Amino acid sequence: MTQTRESASPEQATETLPAIELAGIYKEFSSHGDVVQAVAGIDLEIGVGEFFSLLGPSGCGKTTTMRMIAGFEEPTRGEVKLYGKSVLGVPPNKRDVNMVFQSYALFPHMSVFENVAFGLRRKGVAKDEVTKRVGEIIETVGLAGREKRRPRELSGGQQQRVALARALVNRPRALLLDEPLGALDLKLRQAMQVELKRIQREVGITFIYVTHDQGEALTMSDRIAVMNEGRVEQLGSPRAIYERPATRFVAGFIGTSNLLSGDVKSASGDRAVILSGDGQHIEVPLREGLSAAIGSPVELTVRPEKIDLTLDAAGAASCRLRGTVTEVVYLGTSTNYNVLTSTGAEMTVFVQNSNNADDVAARGQDVWLSWEPEHSYAIGAQ
Repeated sequence: MTQTRESASPEQATETLPAIELAGIYKEFSSHGDVVQAVAGIDLEIGVGEFFSLLGPSGCGKTTTMRMIAGFEEPTRGEVKLYGKSVLGVPPNKRDVNMVFQSYALFPHMSVFENVAFGLRRKGVAKDEVTKRVGEIIETVGLAGREKRRPRELSGGQQQRVALARALVNRPRALLLDEPLGALDLKLRQAMQVELKRIQREVGITFIYVTHDQGEALTMSDRIAVMNEGRVEQLGSPRAIYERPATRFVAGFIGTSNLLSGDVKSASGDRAVILSGDGQHIEVPLREGLSAAIGSPVELTVRPEKIDLTLDAAGAASCRLRGTVTEVVYLGTSTNYNVLTSTGAEMTVFVQNSNNADDVAARGQDVWLSWEPEHSYAIGAQ
């Protein structure tokens, strides 16, 4: 039988404790007589005041993980702690966390002010304090002057701010956001990403953000947990995850990545050569734990913006491959080239449109791809 325990009070918490801790979390559901494992052993510590994202494709377990933090789901086994205190069995309204959903669930008959004040009034907060706190948070989220408007009189982005203000006005110790920008158009979504990060920085509350959009996660997060099939594939800063993906899945899911594989032909120090001859050459720094033994399989990734595309062979110091352009796509700020290399690998190259010159190469043209060895990142054996 699950034992109910109280969540930590602000006085009990110390800055040395993580805001949220997940220890050995599993979640299983029964479906037509079968057991489905939605979350398969997650261990996470989320720091006080951190903007932390759970990122992954649909069905990877990220929303289930957030719902267990919020208290809408209980783990099959494992421990959920807020500021060092277990919250197993503690209902959502007692966990001192608030949640913002993609559907804002605003009260259509209430003004902006009344929507934001609703939770405080339910708690019996004094009228003067309600007015003060609602005014402060409306100012913070950029809705000053719109207090008397109804939700139908607001844009999608403004409605999202109301939902955010309603959650923040209660001063939760953590705010959980489940794809809150998904209903907005691209330009507004990008603007709100910057605004969310600003708001989080100003209020200083721990934000846990669930998204399948890697651009959102990279833009806003202090750290990201990339999830796949109920597990965390990699945990780290946006830069570390983008520049140094730990697995094939992370390399392919975060941005666009080119994957190459081969066997070690030769090695010197911490570098291995996996292709050499006929003017072509690929070498890669070997990270800890990967073998440099001759014949060992190696898989590496190189990002499209790190690659130069030229009509002539590159210098001897660079990694270089021959290929044929199969597609050219003009995107305004850059032109994307798809290239079928001599190794049979399909590669993508981003060329910045820094002037008004014509395309570097045309479809069907033979080209050379080159990049610095340091931009090759080994992700393991094939």
